[in-house]
Amino acid sequence: MQPVLLAVFLPLSGTALWMCVAGLALLAIGLVKAASSGQPSDPRPSGSGRVTAFSYTCFAIPLAVFGAEHLSNPQPLLGAVPAYMPWRVFWVYFVGFALIAAALSIATRRQVRWSGLLFGVMMFLFVAMVHLPGAIAAGSRIPWTIVFREMSFGGAGWVLAGVAMGGAGDRRGRILVRVGRLLIALAAVFFGVQHFLHPLGLPGVPLVRQMPPWIPVRAFIDYLTGALLLAAGVSFLLARRTRTAATYVGAWIVLLVVAIYGPVLIGALADPSPAAQVEGINYFADTLLFGSVILSMAIPDPQ
Repeated sequence: MQPVLLAVFLPLSGTALWMCVAGLALLAIGLVKAASSGQPSDPRPSGSGRVTAFSYTCFAIPLAVFGAEHLSNPQPLLGAVPAYMPWRVFWVYFVGFALIAAALSIATRRQVRWSGLLFGVMMFLFVAMVHLPGAIAAGSRIPWTIVFREMSFGGAGWVLAGVAMGGAGDRRGRILVRVGRLLIALAAVFFGVQHFLHPLGLPGVPLVRQMPPWIPVRAFIDYLTGALLLAAGVSFLLARRTRTAATYVGAWIVLLVVAIYGPVLIGALADPSPAAQVEGINYFADTLLFGSVILSMAIPDPQ
């Protein structure tokens, strides 16, 4: 009933509508979970608990959005499935259900050791089977940006899984956190450099789209974001002041999502083209997910 009511007031395509509904549903679940952080049943300090809840919620929302895209409109995504794979439509649907399941698990923080681990494995398979061969063949900036982006997503999934396993107090958890931290650090450094080389692109994940001309001091925003990402990457590599760097830089990325990608998203949803609507949602969700990737490094070790 809710999608029907929304469709009356918003000129959304079916795919865009379901992507928005999925994101809003996970936001509601995350807010309910965040409200319990810092309660007597939660042993963490309230400040750390809120950062943790915020990180998990920001991570789960884009996964639900992407999952809804797979399930509501699989045909455009078939091209991403390697030609040698059998049952290509099945794999698009399978990934959609897997993303929704991972989003629910991470938002509620139940069985994250498995959802984070398997999400990371899935991202690394995408890199090995699709994105890395494409980047090597193309040799251009955008395919390599996607490689580092997907590796950082998978790395953050492993960080969440490692923390759920016990962090430094568990050998497997410790290894997952270290590998994830390395992948996130490499992506932060790569993206930081790209912001200096292309200072008018949308900040956060440096893809093709440029910042709208109505945004003031566009180059300054990109240079500042690039400097922060470089600093965070170095901090993660050296394992120094990791949580502090992750908290501030992750919060900055999320602020950019709200202040810049939010209006861009509204403009995309007002466009009658379904492709433009989906693209706007994807840019918003991609950058929100990257912000949560950085924030994942701020989650306290349970030990």
